[in-house]
Amino acid sequence: MSEKNTFEVGLSSDAVKHPRRIVFITRKTSAKVKEEVGPQLMSFPHVILRETIAFQFLAIVLVVLALFWDAPLEQLANPLLTPNPAKAPWYFLGLQELLHYFPPLVAGVLLPTLVVLALVVIPYFDINIEGEPLWGHRSSRRMKIYLGVFAVLFVLLALYDAWTVLVPTVLVGVFGLVPYFLPTSESRFLKFLGSQPLPWWVMTWFIAVALTLTAVGTFFRGPGWSWVWPWS
Repeated sequence: MSEKNTFEVGLSSDAVKHPRRIVFITRKTSAKVKEEVGPQLMSFPHVILRETIAFQFLAIVLVVLALFWDAPLEQLANPLLTPNPAKAPWYFLGLQELLHYFPPLVAGVLLPTLVVLALVVIPYFDINIEGEPLWGHRSSRRMKIYLGVFAVLFVLLALYDAWTVLVPTVLVGVFGLVPYFLPTSESRFLKFLGSQPLPWWVMTWFIAVALTLTAVGTFFRGPGWSWVWPWS
């Protein structure tokens, strides 16, 4: 290969105007390839202008909706009459649903604190940067850990009768086991499940539990936080 290529070496007194680069490539290294840079735009005024227009458009839409439709407000607050049930805003109904099963210290302090700490600490850990599937390697060892964590969660939630957390946990856990037992399935859905890494499964479980708790607390809880059907 070296006989077919010709290299020209030039000398110049101006190294800035006529630079020369010499690259040595060995068997264990390769030349660095610089990818092409696409078209670029300055954030100001292009992005800022678009964001301002979008913000003004959203404000106009909200004003128009407020003019034609009243907000679903209740009657004036009466300090002598507490509504039953007294529900928190929808974004706190998940925690209020947890308070129905767990002690206040666990549901109101311990669990939210652990979630916040996990969101702060997880980005600093080297967690599967390559996006390796959950059952990619060491399947038997991972299966033991997976079943152990699943069994602990199942027993803990069953003891407290927290079925609104237990049901999504079981569903996500079962879907996580399907790619292990059917690794060669031709189904697109099963191939998609089999290609997902562990963080994806953890986030899916968290979202499923949060949505279930919020939906149950919003539509299926009545006086005394008892179970009611929305259409009753």
